Amino acid sequence: MEGLSLPELDLLGSEYGNMLSCVRCGQCLTSCPTYVLSGREAESPRGRVALARAVHDGVLPLTPDLLQHESNCLICDACTAVCPAGVHMDPLQVAFRSAVETHVKRGGKERLIRTVVFKYIFTSMTVFRLLVLGLWLYQVLGIQKLARALGIVRLLGMESAEAFLPTVSRPFLVPKGEVYQAAPDRSAALSPAAVSSAAPVSFFAGCVMSTAMADIDRATIRVLQRAGCDVVNTATQGCCGALNAHSGDLDTAKVLARQNIEAFEKDGDAPIIVNSAGCGAMLKDYGHHFRDDPEWAARAKAFSGRVKDVTEYLAGRTLPMRHEVNVAVTYQEPCHLAHAQRISQQPRTLLRSIPGLQLREMAESSLCCGSAGVYNLTNPDESRQLQHRKLDQAGATNAEIIATANPGCLIQLQSGLAERGAQTQVKHIVELLDEATAP
Repeated sequence: MEGLSLPELDLLGSEYGNMLSCVRCGQCLTSCPTYVLSGREAESPRGRVALARAVHDGVLPLTPDLLQHESNCLICDACTAVCPAGVHMDPLQVAFRSAVETHVKRGGKERLIRTVVFKYIFTSMTVFRLLVLGLWLYQVLGIQKLARALGIVRLLGMESAEAFLPTVSRPFLVPKGEVYQAAPDRSAALSPAAVSSAAPVSFFAGCVMSTAMADIDRATIRVLQRAGCDVVNTATQGCCGALNAHSGDLDTAKVLARQNIEAFEKDGDAPIIVNSAGCGAMLKDYGHHFRDDPEWAARAKAFSGRVKDVTEYLAGRTLPMRHEVNVAVTYQEPCHLAHAQRISQQPRTLLRSIPGLQLREMAESSLCCGSAGVYNLTNPDESRQLQHRKLDQAGATNAEIIATANPGCLIQLQSGLAERGAQTQVKHIVELLDEATAP
């Protein structure tokens, strides 16, 4: 297989200092999901760094085996969180995958699907909403049940993908610049000092969250209102670009990033609140992806500095707890919250603040559940192993609810529980907070 072109080498070389930081100490090994599953050096973070560096240096060719080892990475950033040398895997994988994309052998059908999804669906929220509306009709009209019963899904070879379809909520949350005023009784819930410091926040609605999981978006807004916030649902925002970037389409990811930067600049310097861990990690990385762009570097850095995960933000405010939620809950840490954003205690603090809720810690809470964007579709075997491992650990707690803070994790866990016929529920943390703080 041929080597990289000069522009591709330059793109991979932009992370060369990152690669040189790896001292091969092995601290990352036991934190890496694929190494934990396989025990193979090439499936470890330091192995992948060495392979990427060897490709850049012309020591190794781009063989199918090498590309497979790199694409097996979940980009969960668990290695980043424990690396004493400061190696950051996410941008390295984004650069590598974007640099080698033209060299990856894909079938015509796969290339067509990738083009449609990444170039047309994720770049237009209008098209995205139409797609999810079709999914909603597929579910509410009973077509989904019929297709499953007649074996049509199986005949089309869509069983694996169809199992991950979320139950779509309606209506969608369409950002139009509207403002949701802070709850009128906030003065009773907050101290005078907190009331005087109440400030507007901008809300990042997301693509999946504002459509398929719009109920969670609305719950997030309600909780923010009860925390004394005026919530601006910023107009002209779009997809964060994470799936594009992680799939080797950095150019389109940057197009989406510029759109979001321009949209949220109109809100001044208000915090940008995100309820999707994966989106939040990507938004916080805009500054890194534009660091060498003289026109966008400062704007992207300023944007990223405003981004706050909803648990990160709410942990610093007072919420009016009005109802007991008498359930046993275990917390599954999304990788892009615990590792990429280093937010681990704030979600637990919020859960423990809910009256009646019993928090039961699961083992390996921060080990990836196997969702990782579209990893459960591109790497079904590894994803399934991680899914079952996570559900076994959650089940050992005998909790009634698994709480998480990312749509991909939520779908992955719900799919596995449905397959097992388990009664355990999966909820976003804000759903529990919404229940506890409701008037």
